[in-house]
Amino acid sequence: MKSDRSLPALDASSFQEVDRDALLSPPLSDHKPRILLLHGSLRERSYSRLANEEAARILQKLGCETRAFDPAGLPLADGADESHPKVQELRDLVMWSEGMVWCSPERHGAMSGLMKTQIDWIPLSLGGVRPTQGKTLAVMQVCGGSQSFNAVNQLRILGRWMRLITIPNQSSVAKAFLEFEDDGRMKPSPYYDRIVDVMEELVKFILLTRDRADYLVDRYSERKESPEKLSRRVNQQRI
Repeated sequence: MKSDRSLPALDASSFQEVDRDALLSPPLSDHKPRILLLHGSLRERSYSRLANEEAARILQKLGCETRAFDPAGLPLADGADESHPKVQELRDLVMWSEGMVWCSPERHGAMSGLMKTQIDWIPLSLGGVRPTQGKTLAVMQVCGGSQSFNAVNQLRILGRWMRLITIPNQSSVAKAFLEFEDDGRMKPSPYYDRIVDVMEELVKFILLTRDRADYLVDRYSERKESPEKLSRRVNQQRI
């Protein structure tokens, strides 16, 4: 590409026009969408887990394969080596997934510490691969009192930081202790209907983006860097 005098700061060799075929007509996968569900409480009757179990049933009805991570035994971030079995299990599941559901209880106006710990153990880069970049995310929360959106708002910030495609819809279940039967199944309600809405939207976004995710997140700035500089930057030591 010839240099453009009107854009003297632009590296013409790294700049690319949008490839409409790669964006609009990629080869489509035919396997079931793979979705990982994370919940944020260790209680025996964890409403974030119960909400995720309902979400998983809906996702399976929509033709997805689902897996749930049990956070029991996961150490605090930096409280153990990355070789810890629970850390490896979590990271393997993230690598397997094409989309995720994060559901946290709201505690003291924020997501739970356990929810944040799980996310903190997911690296931005893992062996030269970014395990979350370009994947799709749905966020939900359960509330002990009136409806709030503090936790889902925080989860959205984290999703953006992890370079996940976070869908517009979300779910917040107020007074969750009233919304589930003794057997753990969710009662019919507008809250249940919203979870169906969110899962339906999540699947649509996964099907739209999973086969073009690499192209969607392909960046001029990273094409401009040498492979060595890029590797040093994305794998720089955490503080």
